[in-house]
Amino acid sequence: MHTAFFLLLGASVARFLLRHPGEPRTPWVIALSVTLALLYVLGPAVGGTGPSPAPTHRRRLWLGLVVATWVVLVVLAPSFAWCAVPLFFTALRTLPPRAAVALVAVLTVFVVAAQLKLSTAFDPNLLLAPPAIAALATAVFIHMERQAQAQRALIDDLIRTRRELAATERREGTLAERQRLSMEIHDTLAQHLSSQQMLLQAADRTWDTDPATARAHVRTANGIAARGLAEARRLVHDLAPPELENGAGLADALRALDAGPDIEVRFHLEGVPAVLPDRAESALLRIAQGALANIREHSGARTAALTLSFLGDQVVLDIADDGTGFTATDPATPAPADRGHGLPAMRARVRQLGGTLTIESTPGEGTVLSASIPLEPTG
Repeated sequence: MHTAFFLLLGASVARFLLRHPGEPRTPWVIALSVTLALLYVLGPAVGGTGPSPAPTHRRRLWLGLVVATWVVLVVLAPSFAWCAVPLFFTALRTLPPRAAVALVAVLTVFVVAAQLKLSTAFDPNLLLAPPAIAALATAVFIHMERQAQAQRALIDDLIRTRRELAATERREGTLAERQRLSMEIHDTLAQHLSSQQMLLQAADRTWDTDPATARAHVRTANGIAARGLAEARRLVHDLAPPELENGAGLADALRALDAGPDIEVRFHLEGVPAVLPDRAESALLRIAQGALANIREHSGARTAALTLSFLGDQVVLDIADDGTGFTATDPATPAPADRGHGLPAMRARVRQLGGTLTIESTPGEGTVLSASIPLEPTG
């Protein structure tokens, strides 16, 4: 549509210069043509050529200047009348439907008047063709806009349904895992603790009268405590990330991560690796996995870089991407991407370990997420 406008404007200028060389109005026509072209080019800067249900004052002012310049041109040179066809769609995309239809009708009147002025004899086609073209263009555009709105509403419903389904699945998974853990704890740790309590109570009752039996009860309770400790360690091991099983270190687990076939993930290790608590390793690995998932789904990035730095008194994990980024606010406040569950979960993990999570991002320049966890001094 933009190309058609400039082609029609250029053709109108050429026709006027060929038909009316050297006329006094020629400088005015050329100046107004250049002004109209410049105004049209400025349209995207004020949002004048994009759809908007509520046009701003700048958009209305821009459209008014374009139409006013075109009207003066048509008065001076009726051959510029057909530039109104692209303006039909510009009005329909800029104004609400009723106001746009009214403006299209006014433009059509000017087109009909200009064509009748150019003709040497009355031609019914000149009276009927412009209104027919305007009505057809308006009907097609309004129909397409309604279809687009219905499609956008359907997509919004699908996205909302998918999010609700994902949330339901997460809740069901959480409840199922809680039930499994409660049964495991009841059948193992709780039973062991109950048996220990009864044995220690029995030993306390017979400590003075039958020391041998009391000591036997204590030894049995000690054996049960050892089995309970083994069960507790097994439960903790089951909850740990599988990537850290079999003695795999955090660096190796991070190096093996990927963000899908379209994103190149690079890993860098800085400093001398230190032995990290299991909770810290699990938290940093989960943060890296969540960050890569966000990069894959939201950033449009081509590359991502993971940097694990051991700085003596703390360990820092940086995840950087070259995606679209966003307008970052204060690092302590939630970013726009916090509307999901990923970043809040990362913040909670880091906060539980006494660390901090910061996000730095600029539109068009990617995002850097940094998780810092303090380390306890050794020796």
